[in-house]
Amino acid sequence: MSIIKTKNFSFKKLLFLLPALVALVPSNAWALGATDTPSTQESSMNNPLAIWLTVVMGILLLIIALLAYVVRSGMEVYRAKNIIPKNSTAIYSIAFLIAGGLSVSTAHAETAEVAATHAASTIAGLSPVAFYLMIGVIIAELLVIFALIYNLKVLLGLEKKKLDTEALVEAQGANSLSWWERLNGFKHASEEEAIVLDHDYDGIRELDNKLPRWWVWLFYLTIFGGVVYLYRFHIAHTAPLSGEEYAIEMKKAEVEKEAYLKKSANNVDENNAKLLTAENDLGAGKAIFTTVCKACHGEKGEGGVGPNLTDDYWLHGGDIKSVFKTIKYGVDGKGMKSWKDDYSPLQIEQIASYIKSLHGTNPPNAKPKQGELYAEAGAAAATDSAKTAK
Repeated sequence: MSIIKTKNFSFKKLLFLLPALVALVPSNAWALGATDTPSTQESSMNNPLAIWLTVVMGILLLIIALLAYVVRSGMEVYRAKNIIPKNSTAIYSIAFLIAGGLSVSTAHAETAEVAATHAASTIAGLSPVAFYLMIGVIIAELLVIFALIYNLKVLLGLEKKKLDTEALVEAQGANSLSWWERLNGFKHASEEEAIVLDHDYDGIRELDNKLPRWWVWLFYLTIFGGVVYLYRFHIAHTAPLSGEEYAIEMKKAEVEKEAYLKKSANNVDENNAKLLTAENDLGAGKAIFTTVCKACHGEKGEGGVGPNLTDDYWLHGGDIKSVFKTIKYGVDGKGMKSWKDDYSPLQIEQIASYIKSLHGTNPPNAKPKQGELYAEAGAAAATDSAKTAK
């Protein structure tokens, strides 16, 4: 039976009771030998065996006191931790066992007193009653020691059980962490006390959390990338620097631009048509004009069935966009057909640019002016300036 689970025990009472019981041993022993002669009593008190047995009882009593103090202190600690109930105590049975043994020994001593008058037998100089009484007390003390050791083992078992329970709870808490929390090395709420720092800001506690593992590895990766960059761009020069890369990209962009312009040349209409001045564009426009336009406008644009294209007068507008529109859509009722189905927008733009290049050439046999006067924006500005100067 565990001392912890037995009721109505007080270590203080046991500690006070055992010395008293042990103290009774010599007195009873000496009292039991009172019927002997004075010389026998004196020899019993000075008997070496009696002295050694008394010393052994004293040492065992000291061990009992120390073990009782340890067990009592352990019980107080476990009560404070709520490991054992606060009303749990040890047994009186051990103390009663010693007291009972002494009572039995005393009863035997009274019986032996009569026998002692008839037979003066001794054991190593001690009366049998005194000898067996002292041996009985030693055995009782050993039983108390074994009981205290057992209860100390029980207390240690409770502590181990508590530690195992805490470890199980900790393991369950660790298993309850999500994969993201495990990846970042987060602690479970039950483990936060171990990483709490002494800093406290308005009731907000600071935890000594580690940096997330993925963040640390990314930081190491940036260091490695920096070393590789330094070696490649500034030591080995196996890759261009930012300025060199810019120049390379600009050249590449020019090539792509030319390819785009060639591809998108046919996206021209009357809203974005521009005057072309390149020789190859004017030559392409002249070739088409000579083929299909000279029949009505003359070989040099002097006019025929169609109007004169070299003077300042125009029937449908003289700017490049108007000329492009006239060629593309034609003029109903005037014999000017639409050429959008015959030529691409780029070819129409080339034809319009060639026609604009004929302005002011004054070819022979030019047809009289038709339409409204049109002056280019630059020419109009120059005329206004001349009038102002006069």
